[in-house]
Amino acid sequence: MPEPINRRDFLRKAGGAAAGIALAQAGGVLRAQQASPNEKIIVGLIGGGGQGTGDMGYFRANPDVEIAAVCDIDQTHLRAAVERAGGKATPYSDFRKLLERKDIDAVIVGTPDHWHALVTIAACEASKDVYCEKPVATSIGEGRAMVNAARRYGRVVQVGTQQRSGAHFQRAVEIVRSGALGKVMLCRAWNVENKMPDGIGNPPDGTPPPELDYDMWLGPAPKRPYNPNRSHYTFRYFWDYAGGKITDWGAHLIDILHWGMGVDAPLAVAASGGKYVIPDNRETPDTQEVIYDYPGFTLVYSFRGANERDMDGHSYGMQFHGTKATLFVDRGGFEVTPEEDMGGQAMTGGGSPQNEPHVRNFLDCVKSRERPICDIEIAHRSTTACHLGNIALLTGRKITWDREKERITNDEAANRLLIKPYRAPWHL
Repeated sequence: MPEPINRRDFLRKAGGAAAGIALAQAGGVLRAQQASPNEKIIVGLIGGGGQGTGDMGYFRANPDVEIAAVCDIDQTHLRAAVERAGGKATPYSDFRKLLERKDIDAVIVGTPDHWHALVTIAACEASKDVYCEKPVATSIGEGRAMVNAARRYGRVVQVGTQQRSGAHFQRAVEIVRSGALGKVMLCRAWNVENKMPDGIGNPPDGTPPPELDYDMWLGPAPKRPYNPNRSHYTFRYFWDYAGGKITDWGAHLIDILHWGMGVDAPLAVAASGGKYVIPDNRETPDTQEVIYDYPGFTLVYSFRGANERDMDGHSYGMQFHGTKATLFVDRGGFEVTPEEDMGGQAMTGGGSPQNEPHVRNFLDCVKSRERPICDIEIAHRSTTACHLGNIALLTGRKITWDREKERITNDEAANRLLIKPYRAPWHL
């Protein structure tokens, strides 16, 4: 009998097949030429909504970048993206056609979350470097396949968790690692808001607008009747396409907590919450508490969607609680508050640019071939923690995690949630 193979090994050995998702659909893609250090970097945008065009603006601010192509399956978004690219970019409605272009060095993936894996893997196979928006993917298995593709094809893949490029975030991490807080035993991250009484509303199912290719928008996701909320922006509240607030914002916050603590995977995860009070048609929770066990400390992620009572004056943020002091950080700055009579030192620091240096870091790595500050493996690990929080919530059980095998060790039923089935003809 052949030796049994674990899921991680299977994904690694199947990297070629995983990386061929869109190739199988398109019938083949051409190879892009490597950008030389002194040449312009030719960029294509895939996903021309608000996030994608926002990213494109940061790229265009660099004189060594040319936006040559934009792609979206919504013609309204596509026209707007062409205009925001300067009016000269070639429009596409199918990302596979854009990837066939030999002149394009890199792509921005600004699609909804359920398309991140397919497009990123196809771009790697087409010899394009990738700037992919967060969260990495809608499942842990997709994320691992993306890492495999980046490594197999030697591509630079930066994920848009741009806080890592902010100088004040980097300073905050230095303070945590310096020992100035003492022994850190608890980390917190949170998002609070109040979307009562209507939330995202309850629009009826209907006919997709004529400018939207709804079947292509769904892609690998299950076939569902069109609903306005299962579309632009609000897609993130439905399990088919995203994971709610924890994958939307938690991917940013938990990433910084991981960085500061020098870890990238929990040992165990428990969660509580649900859709308790907001009477809209979302599926993801309006209330969620996730408790993570790490070696030597606990991490707690909190989301409240119907009560905006802030935490220490902040509607979102991260805290490192140590024996000598507590450090708070968000995009506006950081603050260290010492414990009385414990020798801690008060410190503050203002905010700093994040998107601009994050994009520049990616562009520099396209030329140098070094790994970027938020390489796909780093972002995959941070996003995995978010997915595990949802899996613990959906199963209602505390789960234990094997980082190396990327497998839940105490709940075989929960392992079935590590990857989502794809709708034919798409496959992973």
